[in-house]
Amino acid sequence: MKTEYLSRKVIDYLDTNYVEIISPIINNPEFIKRKEYNHHEQRSVFYHSLMVSLTSYHLAKKLGLDYKSAAIGGLLHDFYYNDWQLTKEKRPFHLQHGFVHAKEALANSKQIFPDLIDKKVENIIKRHMFPLNFIPPFYYESWLICFVDKYCSLEIFKNPKKLYKYIGIMKEEKHE
Repeated sequence: MKTEYLSRKVIDYLDTNYVEIISPIINNPEFIKRKEYNHHEQRSVFYHSLMVSLTSYHLAKKLGLDYKSAAIGGLLHDFYYNDWQLTKEKRPFHLQHGFVHAKEALANSKQIFPDLIDKKVENIIKRHMFPLNFIPPFYYESWLICFVDKYCSLEIFKNPKKLYKYIGIMKEEKHE
């Protein structure tokens, strides 16, 4: 696994089993593009997804859950098509990023990593935005990623005026 883009703290927290699980994803050129996609302010989608995956993997191991699915689902939960914060496309409320990106991430994951997607990983990706997507997660691992994703996104509270953006609702820009 290439590690030049990881901090020393992250590298020290990796174990060989985790690296083996995520290597097909993290070294994939399509996944690496997420280093250029903004997640929340100073973090990339790549970094955020890695943190969700790594945290979920360790918690799943401690809880006796399926840590492999947690690692994969955590890494792919935000594997959507493009940097949504750069789009100027107007969409109806129910089609804003926060409501649809899980479905986009699942479709992209199935296309790029079909051998890694089973029913549990599919549910992890598809339901991680609960309650914005109304159907709750089914598996314990899906709930885990749902909560860890929110935990890893707490930096959004540093700038409350942008909360609308972070859940994927684009506001009209004011023109002067």
